[in-house]
Amino acid sequence: MFFKRLKTNSSQKFLTTVLNSRLKEFKSGKIVSVGIIFDYNNFQDYDFFKLMLTDLGISVNRIRFISMIDSLENTPNSWDAFYSKENFDWLGHCKNIEVSEFVNTPFDLLISYYKPNCYELNIVTAMSKAKFKVGLSSEDKRLHDFILELDPREKDTFKIEIIKYLKTLNKI
Repeated sequence: MFFKRLKTNSSQKFLTTVLNSRLKEFKSGKIVSVGIIFDYNNFQDYDFFKLMLTDLGISVNRIRFISMIDSLENTPNSWDAFYSKENFDWLGHCKNIEVSEFVNTPFDLLISYYKPNCYELNIVTAMSKAKFKVGLSSEDKRLHDFILELDPREKDTFKIEIIKYLKTLNKI
């Protein structure tokens, strides 16, 4: 019990440190590369994002996915990157190479397509070097530059809203 509370506290301190050190780089350029992070247990529709983004003129090879799964033993057979809670130490640092590669990629847009929040998803979002971050949850407003308060099952509404706002912001 004590160690669980210690891990939670140290993880939250690390998350706050990462969020406070973020430099926001808003540029008026068009979106060329996109990173997408989601919880594999609640959402698995890769094709939805691929179709939506290719319709917007973004090349398929410029779209990267990373998903959080329950356990590394349950890794799906896929070419995309996965990580689990097992990859985090007691200080909240991730020890997964795929996560390191993902967060160090300077995406033009990061879509955090998950709800409810959990530390392992939030820290990957916070550590990402993406220039513009879009999320579904407003529990921690520091994580995202733009928030659409939607349920992940409302894919069609998400598509309509994200296209509308990206056009308004002159990103597509």
